[in-house]
Amino acid sequence: MDTHNDEIRVVIGAGDYKNNPEWIQTQESDLDLLQRDQWAGRFKANTISAILAEHVWEHLDFNEGIEAAKICFEFLKPGGYVRCAVPDGYFPNEEYQRGVQIGGPGPADHPAASHKIVHTYKTLYSMFETAGFKVHLLEYCDENGIFHYNEWSEKKGLIYRSRRFDHRNKDGKLGFVSLIVDAVKS
Repeated sequence: MDTHNDEIRVVIGAGDYKNNPEWIQTQESDLDLLQRDQWAGRFKANTISAILAEHVWEHLDFNEGIEAAKICFEFLKPGGYVRCAVPDGYFPNEEYQRGVQIGGPGPADHPAASHKIVHTYKTLYSMFETAGFKVHLLEYCDENGIFHYNEWSEKKGLIYRSRRFDHRNKDGKLGFVSLIVDAVKS
């Protein structure tokens, strides 16, 4: 357990990324977003300070996403948050959209093959709000494909696939973005 400031901070679906090395790194096999019993076996209710999920929630359909958010809500302490990043359904790039589409672009072993939804800021906002969270949009594209950015600190959870950190974004051009929110438990 991370004892920095007595905070419990958890990365869901960490994969090979180690962007937040002081956080508890988990994989679906040991902490599934939809398996409340796994959460209860590791954490007490109202004890987690932060949960980070980078490109995880798109592997859940909308209703599963709400259920997962409710489980996170239970284990977060008041003022705790989920920093969630997913592919952005409004990012105006055809190649990007092919790569993140439901079911993925082709081979069954492609990382997007298990995508069940491509979120927009409206659907992700609604999903977390339905679970009881106050939602803050950090990075997103609107219906016209215009990118919006609200300042956020990587110290509260680094999202690599973001405007500032993704290597595909350079020379003032966006090559890869995520829809990023902080969903806060009041």
